[in-house]
Amino acid sequence: MGDEWTTPLPVRRIRRSDDATLSDGQWPATLAPVAQVLDRGLELAQATVVVGENGAGKSTFVEAVATAYGLSPEGGSTGAMHSTRVTESSLSQSISLVRGAGASRWGYFLRAETMHGLFTYLEDNASARGETRFHELSHGESFLAMLNSNRFSGDGFFVMDEPEAGLSFGAQLALVDALIQLVSQPGVQVLIATHSPVVASLPGATILEFDEDGIHERTWEDLDVVEHHRRFLEAPERYLRHLRY
Repeated sequence: MGDEWTTPLPVRRIRRSDDATLSDGQWPATLAPVAQVLDRGLELAQATVVVGENGAGKSTFVEAVATAYGLSPEGGSTGAMHSTRVTESSLSQSISLVRGAGASRWGYFLRAETMHGLFTYLEDNASARGETRFHELSHGESFLAMLNSNRFSGDGFFVMDEPEAGLSFGAQLALVDALIQLVSQPGVQVLIATHSPVVASLPGATILEFDEDGIHERTWEDLDVVEHHRRFLEAPERYLRHLRY
């Protein structure tokens, strides 16, 4: 994947900004992972995968980083600040990104929950050369078509929030393959939040687990989500017996 210390990456570190207004008792600083970033800062690798339970702060974190980079919190490319409804936290206004000298300023943000709005924006603002009719494809097909477009080529910072949503097992493998090809370019950096053990298996990625105690670097084999999927597939009744039905 290249050496992030000899090849400039778009984002080397995230830290509290000098003019941060987010107080310690104000959400989302009340989330342990967010508080840790604000207190100690966080280094990003060429490929960083964030995992954790719902409510741990994964999406809030990647959304804030994407916004601080100059991307719309609803997805899209650098500077294309389309918006339907403001729901994001104020975290982006209290963090600063330490950028690699000479690194690309290009970026793209994809998040599963706002894909419909992004595709509508792209189709409504298509150039004369035409645009992929994303709404005429399935969710999985449209997502992979986006990844295989020229938007995801060349150097830049590519952020994804739960990209596995709506993707079959085979499509998730195709996503990982696309990511492998993407990060084979030294000037490319990716930041991904996911619940998928398939996506988290991206070779060479630094895996950060968010929980109630903060941020922990893990190996893929030690992730709770990997262990739970493995145990469930071995014996579903271990989990199903605890459900009410």
